[in-house]
Amino acid sequence: MPAEVWKGAPVAEALSENLKTRIAALAGKGVVPCLGMIRIGERPGDLSYERSATKRCDSLGIAIEKHVLPAGVTEDELICLIKRMNADSAIHGILFFRPLPEGMDVRKVCDVIAPEKDVDGITSRSMAAVYAGEEHGFFPCTAQAVIEMLRYYDFPIRGKRAVVVGRSLVTGRPAALLLLREHATVTVCHTRTADLKAVTREADILVTATGHINTVTAAHMRPGQIVIDIGINYDEVRQKLCGDVDHEAAEQIVRAISAVPGGIGAVTSTILASHVVEAAENLTET
Repeated sequence: MPAEVWKGAPVAEALSENLKTRIAALAGKGVVPCLGMIRIGERPGDLSYERSATKRCDSLGIAIEKHVLPAGVTEDELICLIKRMNADSAIHGILFFRPLPEGMDVRKVCDVIAPEKDVDGITSRSMAAVYAGEEHGFFPCTAQAVIEMLRYYDFPIRGKRAVVVGRSLVTGRPAALLLLREHATVTVCHTRTADLKAVTREADILVTATGHINTVTAAHMRPGQIVIDIGINYDEVRQKLCGDVDHEAAEQIVRAISAVPGGIGAVTSTILASHVVEAAENLTET
């Protein structure tokens, strides 16, 4: 039987329902939630996420202030822009796309963001909260989207074996930590994992976050698995966006796989919107 393809749209719509009421309440106080978005260059994955986030925010009534910077922007110029956004009371959340250009001190730049506006959980303070299992601050949006997608499609996480392929601070490690918080038994794999295929075949939940086409092939999967493909890559041969997983092979093997495109991205953008609303609520109360 072909695999079920998990779409992100119904998950996003379910998550959006209570946001409309909260946004209306803020409007009654004269507050419009606003996301400050910074994109450097024209990477296809960044453009895809930007479109998804813009569409979701527009549909909910969240404002976006976009800044598109050239690939040659300096670290000082980027930091200066972030500081201006920190000081702007009309901006409630700040997001910039990674990876940053080569040569920039990523940790230094991330930590310039005011913690109360760190809606994608990239500052050291936010990451510490994830590692400590604390509830304050914001979790990384894509990692949280993995959990929300599993919940929506009613796949229990507790007690399951989860394997995350990819260990970046952006997606892989946060996803692993959130799965662990939900009581999964988690293995994190990377380029130096011995016999990766054997490890991934053991998973009940397989999450891929490598940013490379066909990292996961038929040989990495087995029947009954749930595969969440976080990857957003551009296939030059087929001239289209694709994930990390060979989806044609997966659909003949696994129980369910998230769509790419049209899967985790829609959920991620909705969680981002919810974080902006929460940030606006918190900043309005202070």
